[in-house]
Amino acid sequence: MNHATEQLITAAAEEALRWRRYIHAHPDLSFQEKPTADYIARELSPFAELEISRPVENSVIAVLHGAHPGPMWALRADIDALPLQEESGETFCSTVPGVMHACGHDAHTAMLMGAAKVLCQLRNRLHGSIKFIFQPAEEVPPGGARELVDMGVVDDVQHIFGLHVFPTSPVGVITLKEGAYVASSDNFDITLRGKGGHGSMPQHCVDPVTIGAEMVGALQQIVARNIDPGTAPVLTIATFQSGDSYNVIPDSARLAGTLRTHNQQVRETVPQLMSRIINGIAAAHGAECDIQWQKGYAVGNNHEVTNAIAREAIGRHFPAGTLQLADKALFGSEDFSSYQEKIPGTFLFIGCGNKEKGATWNVHNPHFRIDEDALAVGIKTHIALVSQLLNDE
Repeated sequence: MNHATEQLITAAAEEALRWRRYIHAHPDLSFQEKPTADYIARELSPFAELEISRPVENSVIAVLHGAHPGPMWALRADIDALPLQEESGETFCSTVPGVMHACGHDAHTAMLMGAAKVLCQLRNRLHGSIKFIFQPAEEVPPGGARELVDMGVVDDVQHIFGLHVFPTSPVGVITLKEGAYVASSDNFDITLRGKGGHGSMPQHCVDPVTIGAEMVGALQQIVARNIDPGTAPVLTIATFQSGDSYNVIPDSARLAGTLRTHNQQVRETVPQLMSRIINGIAAAHGAECDIQWQKGYAVGNNHEVTNAIAREAIGRHFPAGTLQLADKALFGSEDFSSYQEKIPGTFLFIGCGNKEKGATWNVHNPHFRIDEDALAVGIKTHIALVSQLLNDE
């Protein structure tokens, strides 16, 4: 990357700092991001090279057509915040009570805006087009990505790339995973119906509490004894609700939780095993039950073609040792997988941790901070990822 381009990135990073801090101070929850989208569109409007559209009011799509023919590639950022009361101590803390950018989406947005500014200035060297996708509602299934995919936003896109800040890595480190990098995420609700009565006469009842407790233990046997350890999922019962009295056995109980896996076959098999187990236990005790699933995001799989592009680009434009290859996938989920089900794509993690700056807390924490030096790294990463479409520098 030549000196002139590096200077453009440095200048864009200074503006990205302003963008990031404004968005951080004015967060919007998932599916309510119109004010954030309005701000993005307004700040990008001076860049006459961009064709800006709003397929849904809480999103922004900006397209840069290069001076030369070529394919369309896409870069994506998520823009929504979380329902948390901020306790980071930043001078630009959230001004919205109970809402905070605690997952770095403000930084993702500012990085992509900065990349758009730089690439507009490199348009004469661009062979092809870049689509900048500012996407709502990553945090809440079914997610904003699915809506945009269903609307055809990536129908003309050959490859797509996304970034996420990573507070457990220092600034200057970029992490890439081959294949699966995040898990699918599906939630379930189990309703258990027994027969209530007085706590002194359990023989006349069908106790949903003891039956539910048996289910909790039995369901963990799925992971321990029914699934190949090499593809073991996470099956968590996070809610067990029943009754509200000291001496009354309730009529019903509710169990709820989440299933996460990096394997699509496991994702399909575990619900079948769960239904068999809970129905068997309920029947054995004279109770009834049913289970309802809320399908979330698919397994996130990085494509070998776009991964090769990313490895080459980062190796060429960053110092040796910048790129680290992860050996394990995360059990978090990410709706970038919706794009990857449609077209080849790669998702990378940008280090943003710095103990001296208090950037040590993980995402989804009210104390979450980033080292803002990561903004320049993110902008440069975006430019590097699409550098194959730029003629030789």
